[in-house]
Amino acid sequence: MTSASTAQSASGSIAERTDAGRADGSATTGGGGIPAVVRRRLATVDARLDGYAWLATSVVVAIAAILRFVGLSGPKGKIFDETYYAKDAYGLIDRGVEWSYKDNGPSYVVHPPLGKWLIGLGEWAFGYQDPETNISVPGHLMTTAPEFGWRFAAAVAGTLSVLLLVRIGRRMFRSTALGCTAGLLLALDGFHLVLSRTALLDIFLLLFVLAAFGALVLDRDARRRRWTRALEAGLDPSRPGRAGRPPSTWRNWPWWRLLAGVLLGCACAVKWSGLYFVPAFALLVILWEVGVRRSAGVRHPWRDALLDELPWLLLAGVLLVGTYIATWSGWLLSDDGYFRLASRYPGAGLSDSPVVGPLINLWKYHQAAYGFHTGLEDPHKYQSWPWQWLLLGRPVAFYWSGNGNCGAPSCASEILLLGTPLLWWSFLPALAALAWLGLARRDWRAGAILLSVAAGLLPWFWFALDNRTMFSFYTAPAVPFLVLAVVYVLGAIATPAPAAASATVPPPSAQDVSDRRLVGGIIAGAYVLLVALCFAYFYPIFVGRLMTYADWSARIWLDGRWI
Repeated sequence: MTSASTAQSASGSIAERTDAGRADGSATTGGGGIPAVVRRRLATVDARLDGYAWLATSVVVAIAAILRFVGLSGPKGKIFDETYYAKDAYGLIDRGVEWSYKDNGPSYVVHPPLGKWLIGLGEWAFGYQDPETNISVPGHLMTTAPEFGWRFAAAVAGTLSVLLLVRIGRRMFRSTALGCTAGLLLALDGFHLVLSRTALLDIFLLLFVLAAFGALVLDRDARRRRWTRALEAGLDPSRPGRAGRPPSTWRNWPWWRLLAGVLLGCACAVKWSGLYFVPAFALLVILWEVGVRRSAGVRHPWRDALLDELPWLLLAGVLLVGTYIATWSGWLLSDDGYFRLASRYPGAGLSDSPVVGPLINLWKYHQAAYGFHTGLEDPHKYQSWPWQWLLLGRPVAFYWSGNGNCGAPSCASEILLLGTPLLWWSFLPALAALAWLGLARRDWRAGAILLSVAAGLLPWFWFALDNRTMFSFYTAPAVPFLVLAVVYVLGAIATPAPAAASATVPPPSAQDVSDRRLVGGIIAGAYVLLVALCFAYFYPIFVGRLMTYADWSARIWLDGRWI
């Protein structure tokens, strides 16, 4: 790491303290005439290129990539919902819309197309095959096992999400070690691994939500640097109007925030549940903007933040909607899509008017899909409720086979969508500790993580009131934030905040602080090692490895729930 970031990490990355100045209310002054307390409050992570940090990041990402790509073409054939998404993806690549080649007509689908477009890119590159309809298409880049083609994009998305989490964690916690810990825990999560090796939509939703969050963290840093530069140039934040604000030029526009709007549009274009993160992330932006103004000394931080930032949030919302509609371009530019032409669906209230007609029909399509989702109450063997998800109460079996030669009378091969148990059973205690530490330290990181977890989980509790059929993979976009919660607590253990001195209690010595950090580091390292061992033990049922029935049964800890 650079010297600056090393010093930040060594001083306790999680416990970022705000110095309130001396007892008389004064504060020392840093460079540029800014009071030192203000400079500390506006500080961001060192943005200079850090070769060691990127080397560590590369190691973690390489581990994730190996786990996700090796043996990706197995098991053979379409497993679980690949039977829908792999076929729909090929229709999009071939005809621009989801198409049923068996019935020779448009398919009625209830999820937006972006995730299937991405799956289809893998099929275009590496080939596609469907024995049911006698379709066999070679890849444009190279021809491989067809399963590799439709699972390729998911593996890429899973690997990229690990990369993003490392960099987001490093920036938030100001520690390369903690950032890499976050990425490694995600890489060693069985739930994330299974979704990264299967042609389902949820891994793409996870990727875009996490990328949008990362863009907002970068936006937060950029805005704080903007205020720091303005204060160094002599800005008086107590002055009313534009005179008390940093200059507004196109270079100072919140480009990262606008990118977050595009990425959230992509998330919603994979699954509509990406919408749950839109108000949560908008609230984060407002809270962070209020915080930077309060730190800078603005007299009315709430009023000024709302007046200054709401137009940018509205523009980000416009980009979100525009991005979402753009992902439907195949449907809009084709006459073959379901509900596309009124003449083919009489009585559906569609329109064939130019320009406006396609948008009206698209809205009607969305109404029909929404009715399907809200009325989905059909029982399913692997359905589960939100309060079961973090406890691994009902994982989903993606694949099962009792065939093969394993050297025993009975064999088993299964792919079970199961989180690494030790990691997942740490989530609830970590959330409780995160809430406590966040309140005690008034730490923006804790609030951001908790709000993101809430956006990913709490809406499903509402739908549970209507007995909607749900599955554990709905929790996918919340998983990176749950991992961040665990890493936050590990950081608090490994780099504890120094105890405050008082008239009767002297401050801890440097040796005491060093000893506490050594013990904390050992505890955190031991936890990561145990998670890795737990992952290795369950790895065979994450990838469908053939084993004896006895070995398989030994990994099914909750017999009534995990079968």
